[in-house]
Amino acid sequence: MIMLRFEIICKDFSMFLCCLLCLLIGFSKRANSVNFLAPSCENVTYSPNTTNSPFRTNLNFLLSTLSSNASRTNGFYNSTALGRGNDPSNTIYGLFLCRGDLSVDVCQQCVASASKRIIQECPNQKGAIVWYDECLLRYSNQYIFSRGDALVRLRLSNVQNVTESDAARFTSLLENLMDKIQNRAANDLSGKKFAVEEANFSAFQTLYTLAQCTPDLSTVDCDSCLSNAISVLPTCCRNRVGGRVLYPSCNIRYELYRFYNNSVAPAPAPPPSPPPPPLPPVPTTSSSKGSSRTIIAIVVPVAVSILLLLVGFIFLIRRSRKRYDAIVEATDASQFSTPESLQYSLSLIQAITNNFSAENKIGEGGFGHVYKGTLQNGQEIAVKRLSRSSMQGLEEFKNEILLVANLQHRNLVRLLGFCFEGEEKLLIYEFVPNKSLDCFLFDPEKQHMLDWSRRYKIIAGIARGLLYLHEDSRLKIIHRDLKASNILLDRDMNPKIADFGMARLFGADQSAATTKTIAGTYGYMSPEYAMHGHFSTKSDVFSFGVLVLEIVTGKKNSSFYQSDGAQDLLSHCWKNWRDGTPLALLDPILGNSSARNEVIQSIHIGLLCVQEDVDERPNMASVVLMLSSRSATMPTPDQPAFFARSKTESFPREFQFDASTSNSMPASVNETTVTELYPR
Repeated sequence: MIMLRFEIICKDFSMFLCCLLCLLIGFSKRANSVNFLAPSCENVTYSPNTTNSPFRTNLNFLLSTLSSNASRTNGFYNSTALGRGNDPSNTIYGLFLCRGDLSVDVCQQCVASASKRIIQECPNQKGAIVWYDECLLRYSNQYIFSRGDALVRLRLSNVQNVTESDAARFTSLLENLMDKIQNRAANDLSGKKFAVEEANFSAFQTLYTLAQCTPDLSTVDCDSCLSNAISVLPTCCRNRVGGRVLYPSCNIRYELYRFYNNSVAPAPAPPPSPPPPPLPPVPTTSSSKGSSRTIIAIVVPVAVSILLLLVGFIFLIRRSRKRYDAIVEATDASQFSTPESLQYSLSLIQAITNNFSAENKIGEGGFGHVYKGTLQNGQEIAVKRLSRSSMQGLEEFKNEILLVANLQHRNLVRLLGFCFEGEEKLLIYEFVPNKSLDCFLFDPEKQHMLDWSRRYKIIAGIARGLLYLHEDSRLKIIHRDLKASNILLDRDMNPKIADFGMARLFGADQSAATTKTIAGTYGYMSPEYAMHGHFSTKSDVFSFGVLVLEIVTGKKNSSFYQSDGAQDLLSHCWKNWRDGTPLALLDPILGNSSARNEVIQSIHIGLLCVQEDVDERPNMASVVLMLSSRSATMPTPDQPAFFARSKTESFPREFQFDASTSNSMPASVNETTVTELYPR
């Protein structure tokens, strides 16, 4: 009978513990049933002080429509609120996307919360996004459906790192799982474009991954969006035990704990077993009372200890999630994720540049103007204001932020920050007082300031900067627009490579690529790139070779025909080299004070770099070695690649064209038509 009473007490207390644990977990979930991550607010606003404006009325209607349709089983819905009288200025497009593993109830709760939160976070914006763990809600006055949008992104990473000994294995496993979920989500036929994968990382740890696109994307667009997101992971989350990248159109995530439901539709629970027959009453005796007190004295402390352990465990979980959320808040400093996340306000930039006045203008290029400003701490900066009419402006803007912010080298210009408000796209760089190389090299009044020692120093510095881009940085970058105007000179005339708007990022094992849209500057582009869209590190080597010959001669390649009988600078240099008169190429302003061997060596290197055969051109490591060694053995250069043209033709400095259209003519930035280019 004593044992029977013990079993009854244990069963009752176990049931009490289970109920208490369920209540604690349930309370925890209800207290934080949907987890807000971050907002993204566009800078275009509507009547800020009018809550009943036509746009706000439409927005309220749209958000109400989205909330009322959150019960859809696929967790996605988009809708349009048309302006009065079909006024397009007040038309709003909106959508929501719930995580693919969640129930309808959770989706409804998240969309309802997001519909209120988006107004609080972005009260007067014509476009906004709010991200939750469970859903995304978005609206805009621009058409947003069925488009892979990668302009805005949110990056989050766990604060904990994988141990160094496990880092390589962890990265390999993560890459493998990401490849799987990218393919599965893009080709998901269930209508959700959602996939999860998991694999054992160790005997006690499992790596969980998730990928999802908005279902309105095509397979190709979903695959492309996820590919972009996955490519960001090495930048934000290298060796971190958890991380995620969220775009408006897709998102990915990985963790070392299960952050999604095991199945979308869990199997129904088995029917409850029939209750046991009632137990006969147990007579109470003095001995049984004593035994009961003894049992309770043993069980209660044990149960309390277990309960305290459970409460502590729940506390630790919630604490770790908060640490993760703290990273979210710190990361959500801007719409673009850069390592420094340095975003400047438009009002500040306008103030320090005197509202982009002509007096503060220090230069201009194919994508806009450059202005000088001084920050409150006295630091001088250069503000690059991208032209609103430039078709390449936005791509250039994103490129420079994502690439230059990750680069640190004395021969590369340093990006300090950026500003993206309304139609303004601004890049903030360190101020380089001596402007660009072409301001000295091709100006008859300033050429004398570049003696031979400075020119040779500039050549060597550019070579070291390119070597860093191609081989020594964590990222392999092809500049694609190396020219004299993109080489800035600091106070000591040290060169700094600038303007990475056309740069392309290569994978560690990638050596070449092809593009249909060719953009660059005539005279500096290699023939394989200009004619076929093939580019590689050797394309930059060709541009470097042209630049070297310009520095030696003081003559501009693109306008050489105006001052000499030769067809172009490359053929002129080759002719003198072949005839054994290389010193005749030296800029006359340098006189006879130049180092003869360095001049000949520089011409030799320049001609090696502009050879038509890509494989015959040296890489930048070889170039740096040749420049730093007086005894290096250099091969004999072949006839350079150059383009034939009439001496009366006029070419614009910059142009771009679509190589996929064989009959189209290259169009310059000022819409002047030029003839197609043919290599000799």
